[in-house]
Amino acid sequence: MITIALYNLKGGVGKTASCVNLAYLAAKDGYKTLLWDIDPQGSTTFYYKIKPKDAQGIKKLISKDAHLESAIMATEYDNLEIIAADNSAKAFDVIVEEMKGNKNRLKSVLRQLEHDYDFVFIDCPPGLSALSENIFQAADIVLMPIIPTTLSVRTYNMIKDYFKEKNLDSSKMMCFFTMADLRKNMHNEIMEFLYKDKRFFEHYIPYLSDVEKMGIYRQPIEEFARSSYAAQSYRDLWVEIKEGVLE
Repeated sequence: MITIALYNLKGGVGKTASCVNLAYLAAKDGYKTLLWDIDPQGSTTFYYKIKPKDAQGIKKLISKDAHLESAIMATEYDNLEIIAADNSAKAFDVIVEEMKGNKNRLKSVLRQLEHDYDFVFIDCPPGLSALSENIFQAADIVLMPIIPTTLSVRTYNMIKDYFKEKNLDSSKMMCFFTMADLRKNMHNEIMEFLYKDKRFFEHYIPYLSDVEKMGIYRQPIEEFARSSYAAQSYRDLWVEIKEGVLE
């Protein structure tokens, strides 16, 4: 089982759209796939037309004796299941509090699924917390979508510094560009600069309206615009990620 956490310190970088589409493509390839929507905004849950769960069970879900199977729900797609987001304001605070002082809590909870799934994708909340450190420990890959802007470069460097400070395995950090507009000189220059860091996949996701339309159709792009450039961009990126992960 390979756990891929879609993460960025900032919000609004295309993290959830990428999580939804990459998990769908993994499942379409025949891999048994689980999506865990830990972001309290619950956008991944929304895109897959799943009702957010109540806060009542969130503490049990991440407790020492957690049983994730009871929280797993089917989607309308083969090989793809989901743990829905919690729609309560207190849920995130509960998770963070439970994980304080135990940076391997999430890793131990996920271990019970290692014979049931090929891929687990986690849609992570932005920011740095006890939860994010748990995610970094549990994930095999911390996959970061990055918009090619100067502020994103700063954010990227902050995450690299955090990994060093916490003695985390920096080889887990893998990145790709999203919302890229090659008509902008700044985007081209920043992409060229960061590609030298050897953490970025070659394929990127352009700034395209079909990605925004996911909120209208509540589907992965492949389902409502299979022949679009956006769908092809995600397919190309997934092939590159898959080859990099499974080699």
